[in-house]
Amino acid sequence: MQNILNYINGEFLEPQSQEWLDNYEPSSGKVYSKIPNSDERDIALAVKAAENAFPNWSKTTIEERSSILQRISESILENLEILVIAEAKDNGKPESLARAVDIPRAASNFKFFSQAITQFSTNAHESVGLNAVNYTLRKPLGVVGCISPWNLPLYLFTWKIAPALVSGNCVVAKPSEVTPMTAYLLSNICHNAGLPKGVLNIVHGLGTTTGQAIIEHPNVKAISFTGGTATGEHIARTAAPMFKKLSLELGGKNPNLIFADCDYDRMLETTVRSSFANQGQICLCGSRIFVEASIYDKFKTDFVNKVSQLNVGHPSSKDTNVGALVSKPHLEKVFSYIEKAETYGGKILTGGNKVTVKGYEDGYYLEPTVIEVSSNDCKLNQEEIFGPVVTLMPFKTEEEALQLANGVRYGLAATIWTNNLNRTMRLSSEIEAGIVWVNTWMMRDLRTPFGGMKDSGVGREGGFEALRFFTCLLYTSPSPRDLS
Repeated sequence: MQNILNYINGEFLEPQSQEWLDNYEPSSGKVYSKIPNSDERDIALAVKAAENAFPNWSKTTIEERSSILQRISESILENLEILVIAEAKDNGKPESLARAVDIPRAASNFKFFSQAITQFSTNAHESVGLNAVNYTLRKPLGVVGCISPWNLPLYLFTWKIAPALVSGNCVVAKPSEVTPMTAYLLSNICHNAGLPKGVLNIVHGLGTTTGQAIIEHPNVKAISFTGGTATGEHIARTAAPMFKKLSLELGGKNPNLIFADCDYDRMLETTVRSSFANQGQICLCGSRIFVEASIYDKFKTDFVNKVSQLNVGHPSSKDTNVGALVSKPHLEKVFSYIEKAETYGGKILTGGNKVTVKGYEDGYYLEPTVIEVSSNDCKLNQEEIFGPVVTLMPFKTEEEALQLANGVRYGLAATIWTNNLNRTMRLSSEIEAGIVWVNTWMMRDLRTPFGGMKDSGVGREGGFEALRFFTCLLYTSPSPRDLS
């Protein structure tokens, strides 16, 4: 039984409480490692280490910080297979997905920000006639907190800590207690890459204790969090009165608008993926599918046929399309919506059952499920299920499609399928979502900002927006005498 350890001040430490949490393998339902049940004492130790490291780290050259992040990126790729197997075992996702997306993206996050910092500049404004220059400086904040979710464990963990580190901050980070393994492995990678002690501290534990200790610590200057909306609300209530900077990427209930003039075959193939990738446990999945009435029946038949052919299986199997859900409580939560589908006015078209995989009978497997609904106001369309469950509903006009798309509390992402350029421009500007894909899904350029509106959060991550978040803007205006 492996014990995961905290990484504080360049050392691997047991929790001061000497208490441990069980870490379950979703594909088997068995405990396979132990996680530190860290508390405020561990966080205090980590914050102190970060504070001590900050003066030197913040004054290192951009070239030095860039070089270290580049080495981390290269080391992630050198250890790709180890990280792939660990991610699939810890999260339940197919190894093929971790190999194609999660681990390469984690390496790309470090590589991208190692380069982006070299192009991140300040501004100067000459006051003509006054012989003076006004200029701004971007300075690191100090100690920042990064709290990441369980659905894309290393992918999203690195998306936060890479820009925080490269901009000169020291980090106290908490991965999800549900999927801690690759963050633990990253501790070793960063340690071996020459990251100075105290610059990155990774502390494991529960959100209610370890996470709470991070957000309420007075010397943590900013919080970057990805997770559920309710948790985001709690973080805001705690941190906002302390005047911490906040970046909160929260829930989604994303619409997928399919018009009759789309490239049908391409749309169908992508919609299957955008519905059930990572077992539907991606905040960007298109969980509400709205189809123009004239092609609704054809789409319903074709879509259900393709979904019913998806193979649910063990993450290590090359034939697996849908792996295990991340935990037993999450499986039961998702399944509860399916059990009540008819009560909510839905009709199950395919799926809807738990799955028993031979040799892994206690694993958390669920059929990809398609439910037809008649109202956008039902719970199936209004609440974030965050699993392999999507709903179908027809629309007649563009105006109706827009109303359906915007008719939820969330506003994270949306997808539009149409070959009408004018419609594309109209809808893209009127849909209430932080990101809108047209005739594609999950096409992400790391230079572009990312985030939601309404109950999907505040702030933006990615590109220069992440570097702006993890820095403060200082303004200075020297007098003509200072410039002589």
